Amino acid sequence: MNRLFGSSGPKPPKATLHSAISNIDTRVSSIDVKLAALTAELTGYQTKLSKMRDGPGKTALKQKALKVLQRRKQYEAQRDQLQGQVWNMEQAQTMQDNLKNTMVTVDALRSTNKALRKEYGKVDIDKIERLQDEMADLLDVGNEIQESLARSYDVPEDVDEAELDAELEALGQEVEMEREFGGMEGAVPSFMQDEVPEFIDEAPKAGGKVQEVAR
Repeated sequence: MNRLFGSSGPKPPKATLHSAISNIDTRVSSIDVKLAALTAELTGYQTKLSKMRDGPGKTALKQKALKVLQRRKQYEAQRDQLQGQVWNMEQAQTMQDNLKNTMVTVDALRSTNKALRKEYGKVDIDKIERLQDEMADLLDVGNEIQESLARSYDVPEDVDEAELDAELEALGQEVEMEREFGGMEGAVPSFMQDEVPEFIDEAPKAGGKVQEVAR
């Protein structure tokens, strides 16, 4: 049956841009080899023609050189055409590679976007706002506590300077009266008596150990 109708057999692999470029580069290399040989042959003809005199022999040799030159031009045209094809395929290959890289980047961005949505979905903005409000309230309470602790109880904030002057003058008059009627020139005023230490019994005597040491 296979002999009658034939068999499909395994299909050859599809050509890729990379394989096509490689094949054309191989053909261009073979043409370069032929062009080098033709150029060497032309050089030989030109050397001989420069030494020959005009005549049938020189004319025949010149015809051979023209044929070689014509073949070289044909090979050069083929090489230029193949190189143009390689250039176009290389540009297509570059575009294909760029497209693949773009798709990889797009897939990465899509995955990142999906992960971010999943993570941000766990965040409750309302809870964060309430937390910020609670922190602000706590800071206000802390400031009020600090202000309350720093409040001064010794001197009122609104003090009349005239009253302070009158009180100071009265204290001065009291000192003068106690000095005048107390019988002692160095008597301690009444408002300073509580500040005198109780452990002092008498004034220190002159001399004593200080005088002994001085001797």
